[in-house]
Amino acid sequence: MNAKIENENGMVIITNDVIATIAGDAAARCYGVVGMAVRNTADGIASLLKRDAMSKGIRVSTDDEGITIDVHVIVGYGINIKSTSESIIESVKYNVESVTGFTVKQVNVNVESVKVD
Repeated sequence: MNAKIENENGMVIITNDVIATIAGDAAARCYGVVGMAVRNTADGIASLLKRDAMSKGIRVSTDDEGITIDVHVIVGYGINIKSTSESIIESVKYNVESVTGFTVKQVNVNVESVKVD
């Protein structure tokens, strides 16, 4: 289900892909995040996504109460995962709410892997 704004002048529909792109950009800018991840269903290995495919590491679901966003990231070795996750949650929530005007009810951060240099 896509997010909708309806008033007397018409309707604006924001697709989940647009919300995922906004969320992916916000998450990728957080300190400690190496990139977005996608998990291969066949072997369960997480792969680092390129910058132009970041939205594939995001799952968005919308309902009448708001937007739920699942973020799948790869973090750098030695980074405090808890602090990085809190930063991702705040950044994604702020950016999606300020750009779309919709309420983000939940942001779930899934750390899929740790990248060692």
